[in-house]
Amino acid sequence: MTPGFFAALGVPVIAGRDFTDADRRDTEKVVVVSQSLAKRMFPTQDAVNRRLMWTDPVMKFIDVSTEPRRIIGVVADVDDENIVPGPALTVYHPLEQEIFVGRLFVHARTDPYALVPSITRIIHGLSADQPVEQAATLDDVRAEVLAPDRLNALVFGVFAGVALLIAVVGVAGVLAFSVSARTREFGVRLAIGSAPRQLLARVLGEGVVIAGAGIAAGALGGLALARVVGSYITEVRMPGTLPIAGAAAVLVSAAILASLMPAARAAKVDVISALRSE
Repeated sequence: MTPGFFAALGVPVIAGRDFTDADRRDTEKVVVVSQSLAKRMFPTQDAVNRRLMWTDPVMKFIDVSTEPRRIIGVVADVDDENIVPGPALTVYHPLEQEIFVGRLFVHARTDPYALVPSITRIIHGLSADQPVEQAATLDDVRAEVLAPDRLNALVFGVFAGVALLIAVVGVAGVLAFSVSARTREFGVRLAIGSAPRQLLARVLGEGVVIAGAGIAAGALGGLALARVVGSYITEVRMPGTLPIAGAAAVLVSAAILASLMPAARAAKVDVISALRSE
């Protein structure tokens, strides 16, 4: 990385400093690390001015020095590979000390693609043989990286919507059949003084009970299945409390909506007709 890289991308420097023009090949080896890496390596200490070194033997084959490097700064995590950003364990090297395949980042205030020809001319003026390929904005790069995850989210979202629709139809059908079969019972309850709202609440309660039983069975089944799959696939992770609570709330709300029509029908039962029915 060259000086100004983090400022161009809007990545805040949390501790220490950014690279400068003084960080050259003939000076002290330095690095900047991400916040998550700093917390993992030095959980109870300040990472700035600590030492870090590469122990992977592959480094010597790609011309990367394995000597210790001083951590001069800690920056915020940059995770551009996941829809929900997570911890990023990243080490940044100054370009003057380690030569890698480079990328040029330009902070533009206007249409970035309109600047590509001018930037290309400047680069070719510095090095005529330097190729310039795949000019793209960070939004475009991120969209390309996240496309598989977004497609999966869309597909599973459609399946979830179909499953929710089936559940709503199922709850409404069960309650509608129950109300039809209990017409005489409801008539008797109304005749002896039960208020229509009590019947309404009773049928809605039955819908909530059905949904609650389904949620409990699904949660227990999902937990058991996750443990079985987790014994074969190490990256299986259970969703957090908030997604589970949100899904349960959606299912309960859908069950209440599905119960409204059968409940309203039960509350409007004609007493005389109900008592005369077989």
